[in-house]
Amino acid sequence: MAKINWAAGRPRRRPVTVPAVLAAVLLLTVPACGSGDGGDNSPASRGRTESARPHPAPPPVWDTRPDSVAALGDSITAGFDACGLLADCSAASWATGTDPAVRSLAERLLSDPSGHAWNYARTGALMADLPRQIDRAIPHKPQLVTILIGANDACRNNASAMTPTAEFRAGFRTSLKKLRRALPRTQVYVAAVPDLMRLWSQGRRNPVGKQVWKLGICQSMLHGADDVSRAASDRRESVRDRVVAYNTALREVCEQDRRCRFDQAVFDYRFTGRELSEWDWFHPSKRGQRELAGMAYRTVTRPEGRG
Repeated sequence: MAKINWAAGRPRRRPVTVPAVLAAVLLLTVPACGSGDGGDNSPASRGRTESARPHPAPPPVWDTRPDSVAALGDSITAGFDACGLLADCSAASWATGTDPAVRSLAERLLSDPSGHAWNYARTGALMADLPRQIDRAIPHKPQLVTILIGANDACRNNASAMTPTAEFRAGFRTSLKKLRRALPRTQVYVAAVPDLMRLWSQGRRNPVGKQVWKLGICQSMLHGADDVSRAASDRRESVRDRVVAYNTALREVCEQDRRCRFDQAVFDYRFTGRELSEWDWFHPSKRGQRELAGMAYRTVTRPEGRG
């Protein structure tokens, strides 16, 4: 009888080597890739760490303390009739004047305005004249440009001669682009055109002022100062409506520029006889110029994010 070889039917076991044991141990102890267990070297952990780090705040676009100022505009910024009859008085200008009774914007902003403030406003200037004033300001590279212009576009010999709103808007847009191309970082403060009807209602109380108005000051609004007929009232309303439209254009164009601030307060301010020139009872007196300087200062120094 043949012998059965029982060992031949059993599967032969391979010897377990030391390297194989070590590999198995390592496989059980090392976490699987992408397990999301928050290990210090995992991509998820790195992302959380980087996002948790504080990022420095970007510098503000608007500088509340510019170190130079150029003023552009019309008779108001030229200080017309603030010191004498039918004459400019740059020392009393709200923007760059040196009269301590006014405390101009430049005096409030700059430690030493001498050599750092320029005034190119001109009595009688229209919006169409603004590009030429910008040309004069550009070589100085001012950090702040102030603009108060538009009253003469409404103050014409008659209401029908007022600058059309579309033309006024286009002129301001072109002027601002011209300034921005030359001075991309210069800030612009734009004051609203004052409420001319308010000035008429206050100035007409003075008989001397009404006589001066007859010399040709803003006839579209001031002609026939005591005439309160329907026709005269409608004429004055049309002038006021045009000023409102001008201010809307100034605001909307300004809002498209990150470094431009429009100040509606100049239109809203309720000027009284005390703030009007004692020579023509229409332009700002030194006291009125001081009020304009204060409004501008508050707008220029307002921190970003506060409107």
